[in-house]
Order: sequence, then structure tokens, then C-alpha cells
Amino acid sequence: MPRSTTVTYRVYNTPAEVAKAAAELFTSSVTAAANARGIARVAISGGTTPKAMFALLADPSQPFVKQVPWDKLDLYWVDERCVGPEDADSNYRMTREALLSKVPLPAERIHRMEGELAPEEAAARYEAAIRNGFKLEGAETPTFDLILLGMGDDGHTASLFPHTEALNEMNHIVVPNHVPQKDTWRITLTWPVINQGREVAFLIEGAGKAKVLHEVFQGTYQPETYPSQIIRPASGKLTLLLDAAAAAKLPEPTNGVGTLELN
Repeated sequence: MPRSTTVTYRVYNTPAEVAKAAAELFTSSVTAAANARGIARVAISGGTTPKAMFALLADPSQPFVKQVPWDKLDLYWVDERCVGPEDADSNYRMTREALLSKVPLPAERIHRMEGELAPEEAAARYEAAIRNGFKLEGAETPTFDLILLGMGDDGHTASLFPHTEALNEMNHIVVPNHVPQKDTWRITLTWPVINQGREVAFLIEGAGKAKVLHEVFQGTYQPETYPSQIIRPASGKLTLLLDAAAAAKLPEPTNGVGTLELN
């Protein structure tokens, strides 16, 4: 059975406000982790909302670029398409263009998934990189300080798509996942690893996400159909940063903040 989880959803009027809230969350999480443990480990996703957040983080007219302790940040990815780093579909390329090329994050602290390799090899190499970076032993699971997720209109998150093999994976940190509905391969963190994150947040916007958000968080528990339902962090806490259009079918928040209890 899924663990009990308190979902806090914060609703903003526009996608731009969601991006700003995400940049604030990124900055505060990285700063707190660096202060507490001397290092901050963050796993990010691709997509429109993270791109807007990255642009804010890198904007010299905004406070974030000076507030983030870049020299103490290790940046990882939640998932990647099986394409090279120069491909237009590469999550890494988007992040590099929007953020990495503009901020003082040391190259050795940027840990990309090698989407140009065969899926099995890319996943194995990324798992090894995480094990080395976190100094894991045996079957230990990494604990990221912050994991930022998106959600597709089919209820997928990371590259955990409906009715795909990765939903059954409990033992690995990273796996290749064949996605028949897109006729492609992806590389993804597994859901037990995502659930181990100290802070886990979805960034979701647009009216096209309203129905699936309602199904994921208020519908019947069926994670094979809606993989986002399997995200139940060990901390017992999950954050959603939403624009008003995406939140339209959730209970009306009070002063922009609502909560749901998942049992």
C-alpha cells in the first residue's frame, strides 16, 4: 500500500509566477543543504517550466544567481531522452543553454545522462556515477536534497510512463525504459530513488494538466495508469507548484495554498 503523504499545493496566477516560485525553492533548498552538509545534490527535469526557472536563476537582474552556492552544488538529471547532447530534444542541451552556460557551476559538478549511448549502457554508467558521487555502498539508495518533477497529460513523471517496465523496478537507481507509446527509449531515475528525496516537488502548468492532476491526487490509486501516483516521498511531504489553469479541478486553496492527504 502507498505511504501516507501530505500534498501541499501552491497556486499562482501565471506560469511566470510558478517559475519564480520554483527558482526560490531551488535557491533555498540548495542553500540549506550546502549549509547543513557542505554539499547540495539536486535532480532536475526538462520541459517548459524548468526552462523558465533556469532563465530566472541565470538572470543577472534577479537575485538568485548570486544567492545560489554554485561551488557546492552537484547537478543531476531525473531523466533523459536517448539522444546526443546537441540534439534539440536533449534535456541536458536545454539546461546548458538556459542555465549552465551562464552561471559559475563547475563543470565537474554537472552530471549529465549520456543519452547518445545505448540505453542499457547509459543507465549503468549513470547509476555508477551516482554511486560514486554519493559514496554509496551495497544496496544503499541516494538521497537527493531536491528533486524537481514534471507531469505529462498522461500522468507520467520522469520517464516513468504508463504500463512500462520501469514501474516495476525496485532495485536499481537508474534504468533504461522503453516507451512503446512514443516508440522510443528513455533513461530515468527509478521511483524508489525519487521517493527518497529530502524535498520532492512537481512543477505543473496549463489547462491541459487540470484533469490528470485531479485523477492523480483525488482519483483511485492506479499507478500503472497514472505513474505520478507512485510518488509518495519517504518524508511524507510532497509539494506542487501550479498555475491557476492546472489547479482548476483541485479544491479551492486558501490564500493560494491547499493541502491534500493521501493515504
